[in-house]
Amino acid sequence: HWEILFLKPILQQFMLFLASEHTQIPSMDKNVINKKDLVEFIESGCKPKNDWKIGTEHEKFGFFRKDFKPISYDDINVLFSELHKKFGWKKIFENNLLIALEKAGSTITLEPGGQIELSGAPLNNLFHTCQEVTSHQFELNSVSRPMGIEYMGMGCLPKWKLDQIPIMPKQRYEIMRKYMQKTGTNGLDMMLRTSTIQANLDYDSELDMIKKFRVSLSIQPAVIALYANSPFIEGELTNYLSYRSWIWTQTDQSRCGILPFVFDESFSFESYVDYLLDIPMYFVKRNGQYVDCSGDSFKKFMEGGLEKLPGIFPTLDDWNDHLTIAFPEVRLKKYLEVRGADGGPWSSVCALPAFWTGILYDSDVLDETWNLVSSWTDMGRQNFYDDVAKSGLQSKTPDNLDIKVFLKKLLQLSSKGLSRRAIFNEEKKNETIFLNTLSSILDSGESPAEVWKKLFLEKWEQNIDIIYKSNSF
Repeated sequence: HWEILFLKPILQQFMLFLASEHTQIPSMDKNVINKKDLVEFIESGCKPKNDWKIGTEHEKFGFFRKDFKPISYDDINVLFSELHKKFGWKKIFENNLLIALEKAGSTITLEPGGQIELSGAPLNNLFHTCQEVTSHQFELNSVSRPMGIEYMGMGCLPKWKLDQIPIMPKQRYEIMRKYMQKTGTNGLDMMLRTSTIQANLDYDSELDMIKKFRVSLSIQPAVIALYANSPFIEGELTNYLSYRSWIWTQTDQSRCGILPFVFDESFSFESYVDYLLDIPMYFVKRNGQYVDCSGDSFKKFMEGGLEKLPGIFPTLDDWNDHLTIAFPEVRLKKYLEVRGADGGPWSSVCALPAFWTGILYDSDVLDETWNLVSSWTDMGRQNFYDDVAKSGLQSKTPDNLDIKVFLKKLLQLSSKGLSRRAIFNEEKKNETIFLNTLSSILDSGESPAEVWKKLFLEKWEQNIDIIYKSNSF
Protein backbone atom coordinates (compact mmCIF):
# COMPACT_ATOMS: atom_id res chain seq x y z
CA HIS A 1 0.00 0.00 0.00
CA TRP A 2 2.99 2.27 -0.31
CA GLU A 3 1.42 3.96 -3.40
CA ILE A 4 -1.58 5.10 -1.31
CA LEU A 5 0.64 6.33 1.52
CA PHE A 6 2.75 8.23 -0.99
CA LEU A 7 -0.19 9.75 -2.87
CA LYS A 8 -2.34 10.64 0.16
CA PRO A 9 -0.56 13.92 1.07
CA ILE A 10 -0.48 14.92 -2.59
CA LEU A 11 -4.23 14.29 -2.92
CA GLN A 12 -4.88 16.28 0.27
CA GLN A 13 -2.93 19.24 -1.08
CA PHE A 14 -4.79 18.99 -4.39
CA MET A 15 -8.20 19.06 -2.65
CA LEU A 16 -7.15 22.06 -0.60
CA PHE A 17 -6.13 23.78 -3.82
CA LEU A 18 -9.51 23.07 -5.39
CA ALA A 19 -11.28 24.43 -2.32
CA SER A 20 -9.14 27.57 -2.16
CA GLU A 21 -10.66 30.97 -2.87
CA HIS A 22 -8.38 31.36 -5.88
CA THR A 23 -10.06 28.58 -7.83
CA GLN A 24 -13.62 28.93 -9.17
CA ILE A 25 -15.51 25.83 -10.25
CA PRO A 26 -18.93 26.89 -11.58
CA SER A 27 -20.52 23.49 -11.00
CA MET A 28 -19.63 23.73 -7.30
CA ASP A 29 -20.97 27.29 -6.91
CA LYS A 30 -24.22 27.22 -4.95
CA ASN A 31 -25.35 30.37 -6.82
CA VAL A 32 -25.18 28.76 -10.27
CA ILE A 33 -28.69 27.85 -11.38
CA ASN A 34 -30.15 25.45 -13.90
CA LYS A 35 -33.47 25.22 -15.70
CA LYS A 36 -35.01 23.17 -12.92
CA ASP A 37 -34.31 26.05 -10.51
CA LEU A 38 -36.09 28.47 -12.86
CA VAL A 39 -39.18 26.28 -13.03
CA GLU A 40 -39.22 25.76 -9.25
CA PHE A 41 -38.87 29.51 -8.71
CA ILE A 42 -42.19 30.16 -10.46
CA GLU A 43 -43.81 27.01 -9.08
CA SER A 44 -43.01 28.19 -5.55
CA GLY A 45 -45.76 30.77 -6.03
CA CYS A 46 -48.41 28.06 -5.55
CA LYS A 47 -50.48 28.85 -2.44
CA PRO A 48 -53.46 27.20 -0.76
CA LYS A 49 -56.70 29.04 -1.42
CA ASN A 50 -56.86 30.39 2.12
CA ASP A 51 -53.64 32.30 1.43
CA TRP A 52 -54.68 33.85 -1.88
CA LYS A 53 -54.28 37.63 -2.05
CA ILE A 54 -55.27 40.45 -4.38
CA GLY A 55 -52.78 42.96 -5.74
CA THR A 56 -53.60 46.11 -7.67
CA GLU A 57 -51.26 48.25 -9.74
CA HIS A 58 -52.15 51.43 -11.58
CA GLU A 59 -50.44 54.29 -13.37
CA LYS A 60 -51.57 57.85 -13.98
CA PHE A 61 -50.27 60.95 -15.73
CA GLY A 62 -49.28 63.96 -13.63
CA PHE A 63 -49.72 67.40 -15.19
CA PHE A 64 -49.68 71.08 -14.25
CA ARG A 65 -53.10 72.63 -13.85
CA LYS A 66 -52.06 75.93 -15.47
CA ASP A 67 -50.84 74.59 -18.84
CA PHE A 68 -51.39 70.78 -18.76
CA LYS A 69 -47.69 70.08 -19.30
CA PRO A 70 -46.34 66.76 -17.98
CA ILE A 71 -44.43 66.81 -14.72
CA SER A 72 -40.64 66.35 -14.81
CA TYR A 73 -38.24 64.29 -12.72
CA ASP A 74 -37.43 67.35 -10.59
CA ASP A 75 -41.14 67.72 -9.80
CA ILE A 76 -41.44 64.04 -8.92
CA ASN A 77 -38.35 64.27 -6.72
CA VAL A 78 -40.08 66.98 -4.69
CA LEU A 79 -43.34 64.98 -4.54
CA PHE A 80 -41.56 61.83 -3.39
CA SER A 81 -39.59 63.76 -0.79
CA GLU A 82 -42.81 65.26 0.58
CA LEU A 83 -44.48 61.84 0.70
CA HIS A 84 -41.48 60.60 2.67
CA LYS A 85 -41.60 63.55 5.04
CA LYS A 86 -45.36 63.72 5.64
CA PHE A 87 -46.50 60.12 5.29
CA GLY A 88 -43.50 57.99 6.20
CA TRP A 89 -42.65 56.46 2.83
CA LYS A 90 -39.11 55.06 2.66
CA LYS A 91 -36.90 56.45 -0.11
CA ILE A 92 -35.28 54.19 -2.71
CA PHE A 93 -32.28 55.52 -4.65
CA GLU A 94 -30.38 54.63 -7.80
CA ASN A 95 -27.03 56.39 -8.32
CA ASN A 96 -28.06 58.92 -5.66
CA LEU A 97 -31.29 59.70 -7.52
CA LEU A 98 -34.62 59.19 -5.76
CA ILE A 99 -36.54 56.76 -7.98
CA ALA A 100 -39.15 55.09 -5.76
CA LEU A 101 -40.80 54.85 -2.35
CA GLU A 102 -41.96 51.90 -0.30
CA LYS A 103 -44.18 51.35 2.72
CA ALA A 104 -46.09 48.39 4.15
CA GLY A 105 -45.57 46.18 1.10
CA SER A 106 -46.50 48.88 -1.42
CA THR A 107 -44.20 50.80 -3.74
CA ILE A 108 -44.56 54.07 -5.62
CA THR A 109 -42.42 54.25 -8.73
CA LEU A 110 -41.80 56.64 -11.57
CA GLU A 111 -42.39 55.16 -15.01
CA PRO A 112 -40.37 56.09 -18.12
CA GLY A 113 -42.42 59.17 -19.10
CA GLY A 114 -43.07 60.35 -15.56
CA GLN A 115 -46.23 58.31 -15.02
CA ILE A 116 -46.58 57.61 -11.31
CA GLU A 117 -47.41 54.03 -10.40
CA LEU A 118 -48.67 52.49 -7.20
CA SER A 119 -47.80 48.80 -6.95
CA GLY A 120 -50.05 47.76 -4.13
CA ALA A 121 -49.37 45.19 -1.45
CA PRO A 122 -50.98 41.73 -1.69
CA LEU A 123 -54.16 42.17 0.36
CA ASN A 124 -56.94 39.94 1.66
CA ASN A 125 -59.97 41.50 0.00
CA LEU A 126 -61.22 44.21 -2.32
CA PHE A 127 -62.22 46.57 0.47
CA HIS A 128 -58.60 46.60 1.60
CA THR A 129 -57.20 47.11 -1.89
CA CYS A 130 -59.62 49.95 -2.64
CA GLN A 131 -58.79 51.55 0.71
CA GLU A 132 -55.11 51.29 -0.25
CA VAL A 133 -55.46 53.08 -3.59
CA THR A 134 -57.78 55.70 -2.11
CA SER A 135 -55.32 56.44 0.69
CA HIS A 136 -52.51 56.66 -1.86
CA GLN A 137 -54.36 59.22 -3.96
CA PHE A 138 -55.24 61.28 -0.88
CA GLU A 139 -51.57 61.40 0.12
CA LEU A 140 -50.44 62.16 -3.41
CA ASN A 141 -52.97 64.98 -3.84
CA SER A 142 -51.97 66.41 -0.46
CA VAL A 143 -48.44 67.05 -1.70
CA SER A 144 -49.29 67.69 -5.36
CA ARG A 145 -52.03 70.31 -5.26
CA PRO A 146 -49.92 72.94 -3.48
CA MET A 147 -47.56 72.60 -6.47
CA GLY A 148 -50.40 73.01 -8.97
CA ILE A 149 -50.21 69.35 -10.03
CA GLU A 150 -53.15 67.08 -10.79
CA TYR A 151 -53.53 63.57 -12.22
CA MET A 152 -55.35 61.95 -15.10
CA GLY A 153 -56.27 58.33 -15.68
CA MET A 154 -56.21 57.48 -19.40
CA GLY A 155 -54.68 54.73 -21.47
CA CYS A 156 -52.65 57.12 -23.58
CA LEU A 157 -51.41 60.66 -22.98
CA PRO A 158 -53.88 62.70 -25.06
CA LYS A 159 -51.87 65.77 -26.03
CA TRP A 160 -48.10 65.89 -25.97
CA LYS A 161 -45.53 64.74 -28.55
CA LEU A 162 -42.74 62.35 -27.62
CA ASP A 163 -40.08 65.07 -27.61
CA GLN A 164 -42.18 67.12 -25.16
CA ILE A 165 -42.26 64.40 -22.50
CA PRO A 166 -39.56 64.50 -19.79
CA ILE A 167 -37.55 61.26 -19.60
CA MET A 168 -36.93 59.71 -16.23
CA PRO A 169 -33.29 59.06 -15.20
CA LYS A 170 -33.42 55.32 -14.55
CA GLN A 171 -30.71 53.13 -16.06
CA ARG A 172 -33.02 50.34 -17.14
CA TYR A 173 -35.22 52.79 -19.05
CA GLU A 174 -32.27 54.11 -21.02
CA ILE A 175 -31.37 50.57 -22.12
CA MET A 176 -34.98 49.81 -23.00
CA ARG A 177 -35.43 53.02 -25.02
CA LYS A 178 -32.44 52.22 -27.20
CA TYR A 179 -33.40 48.62 -27.78
CA MET A 180 -37.10 49.21 -28.40
CA GLN A 181 -36.31 51.39 -31.41
CA LYS A 182 -34.98 48.20 -33.03
CA THR A 183 -37.95 45.94 -32.30
CA GLY A 184 -41.03 47.87 -33.36
CA THR A 185 -42.46 51.20 -34.39
CA ASN A 186 -44.11 52.28 -31.13
CA GLY A 187 -41.91 51.14 -28.26
CA LEU A 188 -41.22 54.70 -27.15
CA ASP A 189 -44.93 55.47 -27.22
CA MET A 190 -45.52 52.49 -24.95
CA MET A 191 -42.88 53.65 -22.49
CA LEU A 192 -43.61 57.36 -22.43
CA ARG A 193 -47.27 57.82 -23.34
CA THR A 194 -49.31 54.89 -21.97
CA SER A 195 -50.73 53.89 -18.61
CA THR A 196 -52.61 50.84 -17.38
CA ILE A 197 -54.45 49.25 -14.49
CA GLN A 198 -53.38 45.74 -13.50
CA ALA A 199 -54.59 43.02 -11.14
CA ASN A 200 -52.36 40.35 -9.59
CA LEU A 201 -53.84 37.06 -8.41
CA ASP A 202 -52.66 33.73 -7.03
CA TYR A 203 -52.97 30.07 -8.01
CA ASP A 204 -52.73 26.89 -5.94
CA SER A 205 -51.18 24.46 -8.42
CA GLU A 206 -49.90 24.09 -11.96
CA LEU A 207 -53.33 22.91 -13.11
CA ASP A 208 -55.01 25.91 -11.47
CA MET A 209 -52.46 28.26 -13.03
CA ILE A 210 -53.08 26.80 -16.49
CA LYS A 211 -56.85 27.18 -16.25
CA LYS A 212 -56.60 30.76 -14.95
CA PHE A 213 -54.01 31.68 -17.56
CA ARG A 214 -56.18 30.38 -20.42
CA VAL A 215 -59.36 32.01 -19.15
CA SER A 216 -57.59 35.34 -18.59
CA LEU A 217 -55.98 35.42 -22.03
CA SER A 218 -59.28 34.51 -23.68
CA ILE A 219 -61.43 37.19 -22.06
CA GLN A 220 -58.78 39.88 -21.84
CA PRO A 221 -59.94 41.47 -25.14
CA ALA A 222 -63.41 41.95 -23.65
CA VAL A 223 -61.83 43.81 -20.72
CA ILE A 224 -59.82 45.96 -23.16
CA ALA A 225 -63.08 46.91 -24.89
CA LEU A 226 -64.86 47.72 -21.64
CA TYR A 227 -61.93 49.78 -20.34
CA ALA A 228 -61.11 51.45 -23.69
CA ASN A 229 -60.02 54.96 -22.74
CA SER A 230 -57.39 56.16 -25.19
CA PRO A 231 -58.82 57.52 -28.46
CA PHE A 232 -56.38 60.47 -28.74
CA ILE A 233 -52.75 61.10 -29.56
CA GLU A 234 -51.06 64.51 -29.85
CA GLY A 235 -54.41 66.29 -29.53
CA GLU A 236 -56.08 64.41 -32.37
CA LEU A 237 -58.47 61.50 -32.65
CA THR A 238 -56.97 58.19 -33.70
CA ASN A 239 -58.72 55.33 -35.46
CA TYR A 240 -58.72 53.40 -32.19
CA LEU A 241 -60.72 53.44 -28.98
CA SER A 242 -57.82 51.85 -27.11
CA TYR A 243 -54.82 53.35 -28.86
CA ARG A 244 -52.79 52.09 -25.91
CA SER A 245 -53.67 48.49 -26.79
CA TRP A 246 -52.71 49.03 -30.42
CA ILE A 247 -49.39 50.61 -29.36
CA TRP A 248 -48.52 47.41 -27.48
CA THR A 249 -49.02 45.36 -30.66
CA GLN A 250 -46.39 47.54 -32.36
CA THR A 251 -43.81 47.40 -29.57
CA ASP A 252 -42.03 44.03 -29.70
CA GLN A 253 -43.73 40.91 -30.99
CA SER A 254 -41.25 38.64 -29.24
CA ARG A 255 -42.49 39.66 -25.78
CA CYS A 256 -46.00 41.13 -26.17
CA GLY A 257 -49.55 40.08 -26.99
CA ILE A 258 -51.53 36.85 -26.80
CA LEU A 259 -49.55 33.64 -26.17
CA PRO A 260 -50.95 30.76 -28.28
CA PHE A 261 -48.71 28.14 -26.64
CA VAL A 262 -50.61 28.61 -23.35
CA PHE A 263 -53.47 26.69 -25.00
CA ASP A 264 -51.29 23.73 -26.00
CA GLU A 265 -52.06 20.48 -24.17
CA SER A 266 -48.44 20.37 -23.01
CA PHE A 267 -48.46 23.84 -21.44
CA SER A 268 -46.82 23.92 -18.01
CA PHE A 269 -44.56 25.95 -15.77
CA GLU A 270 -41.66 24.52 -17.74
CA SER A 271 -43.00 25.58 -21.14
CA TYR A 272 -43.45 29.12 -19.86
CA VAL A 273 -39.83 29.03 -18.70
CA ASP A 274 -38.83 27.86 -22.20
CA TYR A 275 -40.63 30.90 -23.64
CA LEU A 276 -38.79 33.23 -21.27
CA LEU A 277 -35.40 31.65 -21.98
CA ASP A 278 -35.71 32.69 -25.62
CA ILE A 279 -36.97 36.24 -25.01
CA PRO A 280 -34.22 38.79 -25.69
CA MET A 281 -32.84 40.30 -22.51
CA TYR A 282 -32.53 44.00 -21.71
CA PHE A 283 -29.98 44.12 -18.90
CA VAL A 284 -28.17 42.43 -16.05
CA LYS A 285 -27.80 44.22 -12.74
CA ARG A 286 -24.40 43.97 -11.06
CA ASN A 287 -23.10 46.02 -8.12
CA GLY A 288 -25.99 48.44 -8.39
CA GLN A 289 -25.39 49.13 -12.09
CA TYR A 290 -27.29 47.96 -15.16
CA VAL A 291 -25.22 46.25 -17.84
CA ASP A 292 -26.74 46.52 -21.33
CA CYS A 293 -27.21 42.95 -22.57
CA SER A 294 -30.09 43.76 -24.89
CA GLY A 295 -30.68 41.22 -27.63
CA ASP A 296 -28.97 38.31 -25.85
CA SER A 297 -31.11 35.46 -24.54
CA PHE A 298 -31.28 34.28 -20.96
CA LYS A 299 -30.44 30.83 -22.29
CA LYS A 300 -27.10 32.23 -23.45
CA PHE A 301 -26.64 33.80 -20.02
CA MET A 302 -27.18 30.35 -18.45
CA GLU A 303 -24.22 29.13 -20.53
CA GLY A 304 -21.99 32.00 -19.40
CA GLY A 305 -21.93 33.29 -22.96
CA LEU A 306 -23.00 36.94 -22.67
CA GLU A 307 -20.74 39.21 -24.68
CA LYS A 308 -20.81 41.93 -22.03
CA LEU A 309 -20.38 39.47 -19.12
CA PRO A 310 -18.32 36.56 -20.42
CA GLY A 311 -18.05 33.66 -17.99
CA ILE A 312 -20.66 35.17 -15.67
CA PHE A 313 -23.68 33.03 -14.79
CA PRO A 314 -27.13 34.21 -13.65
CA THR A 315 -28.60 34.05 -10.16
CA LEU A 316 -32.26 33.75 -9.19
CA ASP A 317 -32.27 37.52 -8.71
CA ASP A 318 -31.36 37.86 -12.40
CA TRP A 319 -34.18 35.45 -13.26
CA ASN A 320 -36.63 37.47 -11.19
CA ASP A 321 -35.58 40.58 -13.13
CA HIS A 322 -35.98 38.74 -16.43
CA LEU A 323 -39.57 37.79 -15.55
CA THR A 324 -40.45 41.50 -15.63
CA ILE A 325 -39.30 42.18 -19.19
CA ALA A 326 -41.85 39.93 -20.88
CA PHE A 327 -45.01 41.94 -21.62
CA PRO A 328 -47.82 39.57 -22.66
CA GLU A 329 -51.41 40.46 -21.91
CA VAL A 330 -51.27 38.02 -19.01
CA ARG A 331 -47.89 37.50 -17.35
CA LEU A 332 -46.82 34.61 -15.15
CA LYS A 333 -44.52 35.20 -12.19
CA LYS A 334 -45.11 33.72 -8.74
CA TYR A 335 -48.66 34.92 -9.41
CA LEU A 336 -50.63 35.92 -12.50
CA GLU A 337 -50.66 39.53 -13.69
CA VAL A 338 -53.67 40.54 -15.77
CA ARG A 339 -52.39 43.58 -17.64
CA GLY A 340 -54.75 44.66 -20.42
CA ALA A 341 -56.84 47.58 -19.11
CA ASP A 342 -56.40 51.23 -20.06
CA GLY A 343 -55.83 53.66 -17.23
CA GLY A 344 -59.10 55.25 -16.26
CA PRO A 345 -61.19 57.21 -13.79
CA TRP A 346 -60.70 56.48 -10.11
CA SER A 347 -63.64 54.11 -9.77
CA SER A 348 -62.26 51.87 -12.50
CA VAL A 349 -59.07 51.22 -10.51
CA CYS A 350 -61.01 49.34 -7.83
CA ALA A 351 -63.30 47.71 -10.38
CA LEU A 352 -60.59 45.82 -12.27
CA PRO A 353 -59.33 43.59 -9.43
CA ALA A 354 -62.97 43.05 -8.44
CA PHE A 355 -63.84 41.74 -11.89
CA TRP A 356 -60.87 39.35 -12.01
CA THR A 357 -61.27 38.17 -8.42
CA GLY A 358 -64.87 37.18 -9.09
CA ILE A 359 -63.87 35.25 -12.23
CA LEU A 360 -60.65 33.58 -11.05
CA TYR A 361 -61.12 32.93 -7.33
CA ASP A 362 -64.27 30.79 -7.49
CA SER A 363 -63.61 27.38 -9.05
CA ASP A 364 -67.17 26.93 -10.34
CA VAL A 365 -67.20 30.39 -11.93
CA LEU A 366 -63.77 29.72 -13.44
CA ASP A 367 -65.10 26.52 -15.01
CA GLU A 368 -68.24 28.26 -16.29
CA THR A 369 -66.13 30.99 -17.87
CA TRP A 370 -63.83 28.44 -19.50
CA ASN A 371 -66.88 26.71 -20.97
CA LEU A 372 -67.78 29.99 -22.70
CA VAL A 373 -64.42 30.26 -24.45
CA SER A 374 -62.93 26.76 -24.66
CA SER A 375 -63.95 26.27 -28.30
CA TRP A 376 -62.15 29.40 -29.51
CA THR A 377 -59.19 28.94 -31.82
CA ASP A 378 -55.80 30.68 -31.74
CA MET A 379 -56.78 32.71 -34.78
CA GLY A 380 -60.14 33.58 -33.25
CA ARG A 381 -58.51 34.85 -30.05
CA GLN A 382 -55.93 36.85 -32.00
CA ASN A 383 -58.54 38.48 -34.25
CA PHE A 384 -60.66 39.31 -31.21
CA TYR A 385 -57.66 40.92 -29.54
CA ASP A 386 -56.78 42.93 -32.64
CA ASP A 387 -60.36 44.06 -33.22
CA VAL A 388 -61.22 45.44 -29.78
CA ALA A 389 -58.51 48.09 -29.87
CA LYS A 390 -60.30 49.70 -32.79
CA SER A 391 -63.95 48.72 -32.38
CA GLY A 392 -64.33 48.41 -28.60
CA LEU A 393 -67.86 47.55 -27.57
CA GLN A 394 -68.90 47.17 -31.20
CA SER A 395 -66.75 44.05 -31.56
CA LYS A 396 -67.80 40.42 -31.89
CA THR A 397 -66.37 37.49 -29.94
CA PRO A 398 -64.66 34.63 -31.82
CA ASP A 399 -67.98 32.74 -31.87
CA ASN A 400 -69.70 35.82 -33.37
CA LEU A 401 -71.48 36.90 -30.20
CA ASP A 402 -72.07 40.61 -29.55
CA ILE A 403 -69.33 41.60 -27.11
CA LYS A 404 -71.82 43.46 -24.91
CA VAL A 405 -73.86 40.27 -24.49
CA PHE A 406 -70.65 38.39 -23.70
CA LEU A 407 -69.55 41.03 -21.16
CA LYS A 408 -72.94 40.90 -19.47
CA LYS A 409 -72.41 37.17 -18.92
CA LEU A 410 -68.91 37.81 -17.59
CA LEU A 411 -70.11 40.46 -15.15
CA GLN A 412 -72.84 38.13 -13.92
CA LEU A 413 -70.27 35.39 -13.38
CA SER A 414 -67.89 37.75 -11.60
CA SER A 415 -70.71 38.97 -9.38
CA LYS A 416 -71.56 35.36 -8.51
CA GLY A 417 -67.94 34.67 -7.57
CA LEU A 418 -67.70 37.78 -5.41
CA SER A 419 -71.02 37.06 -3.68
CA ARG A 420 -69.81 33.59 -2.71
CA ARG A 421 -66.75 35.09 -1.04
CA ALA A 422 -69.22 36.63 1.45
CA ILE A 423 -66.90 39.46 2.49
CA PHE A 424 -68.73 42.56 3.76
CA ASN A 425 -67.88 46.11 4.73
CA GLU A 426 -69.24 48.03 7.70
CA GLU A 427 -72.37 48.89 5.72
CA LYS A 428 -73.11 45.18 5.17
CA LYS A 429 -72.32 45.43 1.45
CA ASN A 430 -70.27 42.75 -0.24
CA GLU A 431 -67.52 43.07 -2.82
CA THR A 432 -69.92 43.14 -5.77
CA ILE A 433 -70.32 46.90 -5.23
CA PHE A 434 -67.02 47.40 -7.05
CA LEU A 435 -68.54 46.04 -10.26
CA ASN A 436 -71.09 48.88 -10.41
CA THR A 437 -68.74 51.06 -12.46
CA LEU A 438 -68.37 48.38 -15.11
CA SER A 439 -72.10 47.65 -15.16
CA SER A 440 -72.78 51.35 -15.75
CA ILE A 441 -70.40 51.42 -18.72
CA LEU A 442 -72.00 48.33 -20.19
CA ASP A 443 -75.53 49.65 -19.62
CA SER A 444 -74.64 52.85 -21.46
CA GLY A 445 -73.24 50.88 -24.40
CA GLU A 446 -70.29 53.28 -24.61
CA SER A 447 -66.78 52.88 -23.31
CA PRO A 448 -65.04 55.93 -21.80
CA ALA A 449 -63.24 56.44 -25.13
CA GLU A 450 -66.54 56.74 -27.00
CA VAL A 451 -67.79 59.30 -24.48
CA TRP A 452 -64.63 61.40 -24.89
CA LYS A 453 -64.80 61.10 -28.66
CA LYS A 454 -68.36 62.48 -28.78
CA LEU A 455 -67.51 65.36 -26.46
CA PHE A 456 -64.40 66.20 -28.46
CA LEU A 457 -66.31 66.33 -31.74
CA GLU A 458 -69.62 67.80 -30.59
CA LYS A 459 -68.98 70.07 -27.58
CA TRP A 460 -65.30 70.81 -27.19
CA GLU A 461 -64.70 72.12 -30.70
CA GLN A 462 -61.85 69.60 -30.89
CA ASN A 463 -59.93 71.34 -28.12
CA ILE A 464 -58.08 68.52 -26.34
CA ASP A 465 -57.18 70.75 -23.39
CA ILE A 466 -60.70 70.38 -22.05
CA ILE A 467 -60.13 66.71 -21.25
CA TYR A 468 -57.55 67.76 -18.67
CA LYS A 469 -60.19 69.86 -16.92
CA SER A 470 -62.84 67.13 -17.16
CA ASN A 471 -60.82 64.07 -16.24
CA SER A 472 -58.54 64.89 -13.32
CA PHE A 473 -58.55 63.28 -9.86
